[in-house]
Amino acid sequence: MKPISSAVALLSLLCTPLAAAAPVTVTPSTAARLVSPAPGLVPQPRSAQFPTGTLSLNGLGLRAVGSAPELGWAARDLRGEWKARLGATLPDAGAAGPAITVGTLADPALAARAQQAGLLTRDPEGYALWVDAGGAFVVGADDRGAYLGVQTLRQLLTPEGLRFARISDAPALKQRIAMIYLDSNSQAVNDRLIPMLAALKFNAVLIMADYVQWDAARAGGFAHPGGATKAEARRVADLARNHGLEVIPLIETLGHVGWMFYGGKNLDLRQDEGSQSPYAYDTLNPATYDRVILPVLKEAVEVFRPTRLHLGHDEVRSRDRFPARENGKAVGFEQLFVDDLLKLHGYLKSMNVSSMIWHDTAFADAVLGSVPPRLPKDLQVAYWAYSPGTSFPALKTIRDQGFAVLGASWADAGNAEGFARAAQEGGAGGMIQTRWTGYFGNPSIWDGNAEQGVAFVRAAGAFWNPSAPPVADAAPRYRDLYRPEPYRATGGATVNLAPLVTRALTDDEGRGWIGKGADIDLRNLPRGVTRLGRYTFDVSGAVMLRGSRASVRDLPAEVTLDLNRPAAGLVFLHATGWPAASAREVIGRYEIEYADGSRVTQPLEYGRHLRAWTDLLPSSMIPAPVWAGRTGDGLDVNLTALEWVNPRPGVAIRSVRAVSGGGNANLALLGLTVLDPAPATVP
Repeated sequence: MKPISSAVALLSLLCTPLAAAAPVTVTPSTAARLVSPAPGLVPQPRSAQFPTGTLSLNGLGLRAVGSAPELGWAARDLRGEWKARLGATLPDAGAAGPAITVGTLADPALAARAQQAGLLTRDPEGYALWVDAGGAFVVGADDRGAYLGVQTLRQLLTPEGLRFARISDAPALKQRIAMIYLDSNSQAVNDRLIPMLAALKFNAVLIMADYVQWDAARAGGFAHPGGATKAEARRVADLARNHGLEVIPLIETLGHVGWMFYGGKNLDLRQDEGSQSPYAYDTLNPATYDRVILPVLKEAVEVFRPTRLHLGHDEVRSRDRFPARENGKAVGFEQLFVDDLLKLHGYLKSMNVSSMIWHDTAFADAVLGSVPPRLPKDLQVAYWAYSPGTSFPALKTIRDQGFAVLGASWADAGNAEGFARAAQEGGAGGMIQTRWTGYFGNPSIWDGNAEQGVAFVRAAGAFWNPSAPPVADAAPRYRDLYRPEPYRATGGATVNLAPLVTRALTDDEGRGWIGKGADIDLRNLPRGVTRLGRYTFDVSGAVMLRGSRASVRDLPAEVTLDLNRPAAGLVFLHATGWPAASAREVIGRYEIEYADGSRVTQPLEYGRHLRAWTDLLPSSMIPAPVWAGRTGDGLDVNLTALEWVNPRPGVAIRSVRAVSGGGNANLALLGLTVLDPAPATVP
């Protein structure tokens, strides 16, 4: 993987001379960068023990017992893990020797083995898993259980072998849904995201599909060029199903329907004729349904082949006047809402597809006694609530009205965790982890809104096992799951920055770190040669540069260090003392000078390449999360590392110059590690 592409590095010849460079001590490291298996399992199993020992990979093969598609998917995923992590092939098992055996309780021999092991479970999607000197076994209570058990087995793989384990597991919540998008960037994102969601044991995807280039939209001139093609929508649906994920399309209707007015089309169907950015449609105009809504729903059913479809119906009156037309005012909002939903629900039901809506409009306090009683009881309701906590009273309210209900959580820490516990206790059918990255913001799941990708990991842990502790390492796990890398050590060297240090990490007298005293400093950051995340650094203090704050105004604006060695890349352990005013603000830069005098500049954009030590929002996965801790007064803090990939690894790097922009977010470099051009494989 290249966390920073060569396109990010701007190669330019600079004419101004460098400041005097300071010599530094460079110490070789055999594992300057080490990608290794994550500790623990996500989701955490219901019951798990890990005896000491590993099953050797030598001669190990795979045996699937049964012919269900899920067993084929399990074999595909296991073999993919072997290839991605070890660069090796997992063969079929031979007649003799240890094996990985995957099957279900439908096979009497495997059922007897699971019973004998004391791990048998008959719960839907449950599985028994054990690894010992005799081999590895995954025995599902059903075909899906076998597939999900293999997702756990993948996490037991190490370069030395499969970790010994004894696991009996099943999900607490039946429906575990993650929200994804379709747009022109769909393939690049969803080809990574869908396998990741399957590995995290989600079992459905809610697919935002408003802007798919439907035939009706193309014929009507309102197809958005940034929307996914129908072929791509069909491909993503097939990909999801082949990873054990139910496909639930989301076509927003009644409100949030800007998609049908794209390009200034269908303006005669606006509910609010005075709206310059139409948001809702006219339910009393038959052309609304005949020309747009019903044809699009029909195409969505044909493309996605779903058993249920989400109709939106949320925030209907949040922007446009509704009703705005005189004939609509005469009917009244409640009747317009109910009639529209009944029409769409009935149309889908005629195609054997059930309906889902968001809760907020239909179950608002003002209409709770009048609207829900008029809705069909086979309507599924998704109740979204985006605040941390354990009290989600609308779960009971919706159930008491006779509807099946799902919780829907957001990216904020504690929301999915508390909501999942409430859903389990309140008898909800399951949970949806929502994602709102904008209709055409798919790539931001990695760079821009990556915290919503991190939330998938946290939600996966909570939806499967609400009683388990929150996933502590969700950010680095997301980074690794989305872009898995081989388990490998890369040699290099750590750089001791002591000659350049301008601030101590401790602040006993108010003159260290950011000058706020002993309770607000980095004294808990490990010192010396230490491993932080996947990198080894030599941490001695902070090369903090000038900023606009009074306490750092007298620091140098730039520093230069001599390196004089070739490198495949450089890793910068860094942060800013305070946040920037806005995301993507350029707060400084690194200038790398080569032995031939040419230079490369790496700009430092706030939130994209680094962030303040107190800023916990992982909005971009370009920098790797490497350390999290607390100050003396209990403030949560963190650090990231930026891996810069050298576009000219064959030319020695003479020096590295760190330059501050002098603003509120002042650059602080805490470690620098050099990566050798040739990686060394872990023995």
